[in-house]
Amino acid sequence: MSLPTAVLDRRAHDGDVSEEDPAARPQRRRFSAEYKLAILAEYEAAPEGEKGSVLRREGLFSSQITEWRHAREAGALGALEARVRQSKRHPAEVELDKLRRRHQRTEAELKRTKTALEIMGKASALLEMLAESADTDKKSTP
Repeated sequence: MSLPTAVLDRRAHDGDVSEEDPAARPQRRRFSAEYKLAILAEYEAAPEGEKGSVLRREGLFSSQITEWRHAREAGALGALEARVRQSKRHPAEVELDKLRRRHQRTEAELKRTKTALEIMGKASALLEMLAESADTDKKSTP
């Protein structure tokens, strides 16, 4: 039995239903190098028919085993470590960078505008000179 949309909306508006979906952002699993080596050893020691059960029990895929095996064979134990992402920057730092980029764009736009005004001024002066010379040419010819 499903509830009508109006009822669900009213419940969400009244606060009966949380707006955050806990399944919306699943957490990525991280495996230590020791765990990876232990699973590789167990997987390789398992008889042919039991390898799938090791994967199912641990919730792994064969592609992960293949990747871990290649890393181990390359001698890169460090490559088996879970990569730690850099922590996110402080919001103030992000805002500061954003304002700096905005300032640079504004400065560049100001420079372009000044250059355009300078060119327009020179063009205006040139047109005035041409107009004056045309007027003097017309006056000098009878």
